[in-house]
Amino acid sequence: MQNVEQLIGITKDSAITFFSKVAFAVLIFAAFYFVANFLRQYCLKFYKKIFKKQHSVANFISFVIYVLLLIIGGFTALEIIGLEGIVTKMLAGAGLLGVVAGFAFKEIGSNIFAGVLINAQRPFKVGEWVEVGGHFGQVSDISMITTSIKTPTGQEVFVPNQVIFQAAFTNYSSYGKRRVVFQSGVSYGDDLEKVRCVALEEIGHIKAVLSDQPVDFYFTSVGSSTYDFEVRFWIKFKNQTDYLEAMNETIMRIKKRFEQEDISLAYSVMSLDFGVKGGVNLFDKGLKIEK
Repeated sequence: MQNVEQLIGITKDSAITFFSKVAFAVLIFAAFYFVANFLRQYCLKFYKKIFKKQHSVANFISFVIYVLLLIIGGFTALEIIGLEGIVTKMLAGAGLLGVVAGFAFKEIGSNIFAGVLINAQRPFKVGEWVEVGGHFGQVSDISMITTSIKTPTGQEVFVPNQVIFQAAFTNYSSYGKRRVVFQSGVSYGDDLEKVRCVALEEIGHIKAVLSDQPVDFYFTSVGSSTYDFEVRFWIKFKNQTDYLEAMNETIMRIKKRFEQEDISLAYSVMSLDFGVKGGVNLFDKGLKIEK
């Protein structure tokens, strides 16, 4: 009888101790829950100020912080109750799942991290003209995983964010201006100084040319049948049409003016030498073709 009473007393003490631990564990978890909620709201406001146009980034960061605190609170509560074995098994299982998930979501994780960097560093913005991964176009959206680019031909290209940080990319809208480079050539018989003066004069008539920026003219090489040159000047740049219209006007003006000045634009020339041994000189004797 006495042994039974002792056993009941021990059981009561154990039950009281266990339930007190459970109550304390519940309080600890509740504390973590309230702290997680507070930090989530605070981080959401804080990161929305940083990522003003990308609220999805702020939502993602605040959610990650919230989930991590809840997980820590849950493991702490289990430790207080004395369920270390379950915690160990859960951690082991989480580690195994983490390894599997790491391989499965490696690319997605890399793209998400790259998306966060893009929104933090702002190498380009929506509406700007860029060339990324060999694709040229206007940025239409920057998400957590991909950046979408609308090409001049009307297609939408989705570039994984990690590609942007793995290779060089070009932002044509950074300075608000762009350089137009017109390349051509003239014949051996043309006056090169006249060519230079005429080309620069015509470029000066183009309205899009920025007057505060220099206009450069250089003869770049001697070709097989031409003197090659290039003219370089700056224009305001907001859209690709600004560049195309400037190039279009340059070609039309220079062609028209060169024709007026009797300057020959370059074209492919093929020389046929009929004076070699066994050949025929066309000036001495006509070439006769028989069927």
